[in-house]
Amino acid sequence: MYPSSPTHTEELIQMIKSNSPKTVDIIKEYIENHDTKAMDEGIKYYYKENDITDRVIYKYDNAGNKLIDHEATNNKLASGYHKLLVDQKTSYLVGEPLTISSKSDKDIEPITETLGDEFNDTLPELVTAASNKGREWLHPYIDTNGEFDYIIIPAQEGIPIYDNTKRKSLIGFIRYYELDDGTKKIELWDDKQVTFYEETDQGIVMDVSYEDNPQPHFYYGPEDNKKGYSWSKEGKKAVPFIEFANNSKRVNDLLFYKDFIDATDNIISDTTNTIEDVQQFLYVIRGYEGQDIAEAVTNFKRFKGVAVSSDENSGVDILQGEVPMQSISTHLDRMKDDIFQFGQGVDISSDKYGNSPSGIALKFLFSLLDMKASVLERKFEKGLREFIWYVCEYLEISGQGTYDYKNIEFVFNKSMLMNELEQVTIAQQSLGVISQETIVANHPWTTNVQQELDRLEEAKSAYPSVEDDEELEEDEEE
Repeated sequence: MYPSSPTHTEELIQMIKSNSPKTVDIIKEYIENHDTKAMDEGIKYYYKENDITDRVIYKYDNAGNKLIDHEATNNKLASGYHKLLVDQKTSYLVGEPLTISSKSDKDIEPITETLGDEFNDTLPELVTAASNKGREWLHPYIDTNGEFDYIIIPAQEGIPIYDNTKRKSLIGFIRYYELDDGTKKIELWDDKQVTFYEETDQGIVMDVSYEDNPQPHFYYGPEDNKKGYSWSKEGKKAVPFIEFANNSKRVNDLLFYKDFIDATDNIISDTTNTIEDVQQFLYVIRGYEGQDIAEAVTNFKRFKGVAVSSDENSGVDILQGEVPMQSISTHLDRMKDDIFQFGQGVDISSDKYGNSPSGIALKFLFSLLDMKASVLERKFEKGLREFIWYVCEYLEISGQGTYDYKNIEFVFNKSMLMNELEQVTIAQQSLGVISQETIVANHPWTTNVQQELDRLEEAKSAYPSVEDDEELEEDEEE
């Protein structure tokens, strides 16, 4: 690590020529071009704030003017398919704690202790956010007490600046966010320092609330002699923001089935409107002797009748609309199938596989979900490797040991339904064919492999088998 002195921020991108716009102008341009519409939409649908909730029904008056019909039946029934599909993927991929191991024999307990128990809570948040927005950011830092920590930066606030030649190397990062009091803050990070700005009516200006501005990435050392440092080191330029992408295009899951959710919401809401409306009878009065239709309705309610002329064509017909429920139900079932197919989810209400499906049937049932989760898994492995680099750097800085982040491995323990009877039968039939450890590891009731192996050894010592007794007697006879 190299101490960095708090000087003025360098050019936002090194390739920018000396006659390019000022830094604040570039920041403004990046903020203006940062489109969060799809991100916000994914969040809205996750919390059932679908487009249907904003629906307005209009009518036309006698003059042909378009007006809002406040008296019209207007149910706004939003479905929760998007949340269901996102939660399925999150639970499937990171519902169980992540397994962290090392290729070497070196103890990695300092790494797991630095991550803390909350890391397994942070990971599901990242998966959910990336699924809703297309990407999410994790910011590692060293706090004022010299402890390693990290925080999720919402994708709406994070604006990455990539090397213009490769579009892969992060060379800068803008964080643009609003405080509770409405103040808009801006942080400009590069590989050496961070500069703080504030957006005012006069434009983007330096944030005077910071005594040192810009500042190094972090301060570390004794309380009376802390020095500023950058995460960057020789051969590595580090901007401490790590991307966790949903897929290669950084698009959210909603993109692939939003139209079907909207169509479903409209059908269900319109059908409910119709059902409520047809509960009201339509009276056709022929030869009514009165002048006021309201009077006729009142007579129906009060006297259960109405006066009509003696003409043979006079009379009262009562009409009631019919709702084609069978057609609607069939169409909604088709829409539901499309949502699960294009959303690559698992329809747990499906009866295609019976009450006790086999392992092969379950794998087929989960195939689309596994395909979708595997794409995110590969992207997250890349982010985790980069994140662990910061953890290893911190351990070296704090004198807790030197670790090669490339030796750290991650295993996502996917949660898939299984046919337990089938799994137990296979395990029993595998005795003597594969190792006891492998059998125990794949048993559906095993939660801790080593603990189960230890228990087997204890049981074997406490209760010797018949075969062990016979072997012992043969040894004594010899």
